[in-house]
Amino acid sequence: MSRRSERADEVRVGGFRLMRYFTLTSLVAFAVVALTLFFLQRSEESFFAQVQGEQNAFFARVQAELAQRQEQTARSNLLTVHEAAHVNLTRLLANVLWDSDFAPFVARVQAMPIDACRGLPPPSEPAGGTRSDPRRACFAELGREIAALPGFAELDAKAYATMRASSVFKIKVFDLRGITVYSSEHNQIGEDKADNLGWKVAVGGQPASELTHRDRFSAFEGEVENRDLISSYIPVRAPGSDKVIGVFEIYSDVTAFLGQIKDVSGEVASVAASNQDIVERTAADNQEKVSVASDRFLLIVGGLLVLLYLALLLLVRNGQRIIDAQARAQERATRREERWHREKMAALATMAANVSHEVGNPLATISMLAQQILQQKTKNDCDVCQPKLILEQTQRIASMTRQITEFASARRESSERVDLNQMVKAVLDFLSFDRGFSSMQVDFRPDGDLPALTVIPDHLNEVLMNLLQGCAECPGGPNGRRGRLVVETLGRGDAVVIRISCECAEPDGPCAAHTPFKDTRFDVVSRRVAGMGGQLVPTATAVEVTLPTTPSAVAPD
Repeated sequence: MSRRSERADEVRVGGFRLMRYFTLTSLVAFAVVALTLFFLQRSEESFFAQVQGEQNAFFARVQAELAQRQEQTARSNLLTVHEAAHVNLTRLLANVLWDSDFAPFVARVQAMPIDACRGLPPPSEPAGGTRSDPRRACFAELGREIAALPGFAELDAKAYATMRASSVFKIKVFDLRGITVYSSEHNQIGEDKADNLGWKVAVGGQPASELTHRDRFSAFEGEVENRDLISSYIPVRAPGSDKVIGVFEIYSDVTAFLGQIKDVSGEVASVAASNQDIVERTAADNQEKVSVASDRFLLIVGGLLVLLYLALLLLVRNGQRIIDAQARAQERATRREERWHREKMAALATMAANVSHEVGNPLATISMLAQQILQQKTKNDCDVCQPKLILEQTQRIASMTRQITEFASARRESSERVDLNQMVKAVLDFLSFDRGFSSMQVDFRPDGDLPALTVIPDHLNEVLMNLLQGCAECPGGPNGRRGRLVVETLGRGDAVVIRISCECAEPDGPCAAHTPFKDTRFDVVSRRVAGMGGQLVPTATAVEVTLPTTPSAVAPD
């Protein structure tokens, strides 16, 4: 067969186009899978990058908190150590100077009245804008009076001599009323510190310290600038008891220590920054490795998907060739069977026409002679003549030839309106000459109200003969009987129904196991019915052929 005829066969076959549907659906499916893998992999990369970023931020935050905690701890330790040193220094001063110098001087000052100063109003802002503070002026005057008391100069000289060349910048002494009895910075003598929290804690028996920075500060050695100081309020107790009899305030210079702490904190911060840089570089390298591995994974998976698709494509393409070859072979077999059927029907129709023609003329002659004999018999009274018998037999033969003629006249290849009951009866009459139907009871039940049907008569004959011959092939029982064949025509809406059923005479005989509508010719009949726009519904012992009455439902051959 030429390539052109093969392509024509393929077009006429019109079967399931596996290659086309697989190509479209598989491309969509593989594309969806590939995109899903791509987005999932990219999401994994983004998730890894996010985790890396969060870890870096957490590490940086932890290092910053550790550095801050280290500096705070160092400052707290520095404050604790110097507070302990101030406590020892206060005890030393008390042992050296309190009983001999400070205690008598504090007693003289404590005898001085201060209620008048504390009763003065707080500072006010007059209309002129110059702030006046009578209470502060009163306590300043009190300080000058204290500095003028006998023994102050000697006390001040001893305090300076004791603290010279030490890290102590300033000392103050308070009585139990909060009045500054002595200060190495003389202009602070007489100040009221009763509201100061540090003094209150010290009067309660506990030391209180704080770390401060002063831009300018008056020290024993003179005025200093930009110094970090620790000031401590230390209670002074009476010898041999826990009774607080005064309060010392001591200022120590810790600028050098605080500088060391800042240097160490700077080194810690530098190390932390270096570690952070290492962590970030490592994270970036890891991210790059993950990206490369992800790209390699996507490339491998993509390649495998392409190979899998190509393998499936080759497999499906081979399957499509097999399907097309089978479809073409089936189509050719169907066309051969249809051609054989047409040739058989044509031969039967030609033979029927010839038989009807060849038998009809002699029958007409015999019938005429029989009528003449009958006329002569009535005149001559011939006892041995039997013209009536001759006429009966000639009429029987004429009826048979008429049936053959009706069947032959139904062979037409174009659509036309036909009487379904007449066509079914013509086929049944014609098949009655078949020996297969001689032992079967044929029961035809036509519906008298059927509308005219538009079909190709030859196609309808083909369907009816194939279905009826399937029933005729049912094997007979022990007594030779094979049951009954029931053919019905029914009207159902806009369609007509031909129902053919086989009823076995012996339910347990071989006919009961026969399935007349499941043989190989059934596919041909089904396609032919579909070509006429109808539907074929088979069961084990019956089949219904539903055909539309409208011409638009008729499909061409």
